[in-house]
Amino acid sequence: MSNPYLSNSSLFGKSKPAAVSPYGGVPQGSQSSGYATTATPTSYDQQFAGVEQSYYAPDASSRETGRLTYDDVIMKTAGVVGVVVLAAAAAWMLVPPALAMPVMIVGLVGGLILGLVNAFKKEPSPALILTYAVLEGAFLGILSKVFEAQFGGIVAQAVLATFVTFGVTLALFKSGKVRVTPKFTKILMIGVISYAAFCLVNLGAMLFFSDFVPAWGLRGMEVPVLGIPFGLLIGPIAIILAAMSLIMDFDMIAKGVRNGAPRKFAWAAAFGITVTLIWLYVEFLRLLAILRGGD
Repeated sequence: MSNPYLSNSSLFGKSKPAAVSPYGGVPQGSQSSGYATTATPTSYDQQFAGVEQSYYAPDASSRETGRLTYDDVIMKTAGVVGVVVLAAAAAWMLVPPALAMPVMIVGLVGGLILGLVNAFKKEPSPALILTYAVLEGAFLGILSKVFEAQFGGIVAQAVLATFVTFGVTLALFKSGKVRVTPKFTKILMIGVISYAAFCLVNLGAMLFFSDFVPAWGLRGMEVPVLGIPFGLLIGPIAIILAAMSLIMDFDMIAKGVRNGAPRKFAWAAAFGITVTLIWLYVEFLRLLAILRGGD
């Protein structure tokens, strides 16, 4: 539904105003006695110069404060997504046909396991997140190559659709036209759980009833009244749920920045956004294949 790191931390919950001192603390040179506070023997001009210097000094960087910033999230997300893309390209170009299926299975299962491990770790692990990106990239590279061989140009269409969706959801969130409310969260939670249940049932049908269902499982079965594959109904719903998950992540990241979350949680944000982008890409790939007549 959303990034487990963020949703499980109070730092990414309800925004709270930070206490700000206009002078960055007590001016140097003040001493406290039992009865009164007196200044040390420094001139008024020296004291005023110190305050003025603090007031007009550049803002502290995230490295100095140790707090999360949007720049941290952008850089880490770009890095993790970049690893996914590089691993996918390597798998596409370098893995021989004889090893394609084993590499795809290792990437899928290993990515799933590491995805769960990363999701429920209390502290983000850059090494595990980057390893997840490599495994998922290998899986996506082989999967994309298979789809591209059957439907020329489909990979470019799915990539474009994924990043257009990302841009639109980000723009809607920044404009304030889409807000995360309790109702929004409830709808997303119900939708994601229901879709996960459907995916499990569909996987079971494909594994154990392959003689009775099409290659896409329940997605390939025709809707009686509409006369279209069921995948054309469930696919757009999955894409909408993934877009809602992105908006939830954007909201939690914004609250984390305002609440002064530790800088290391930029890795958590990058992981959450990467997971959703992969979900979006696979859904677009599958939906486009069904639209183009894939069995």
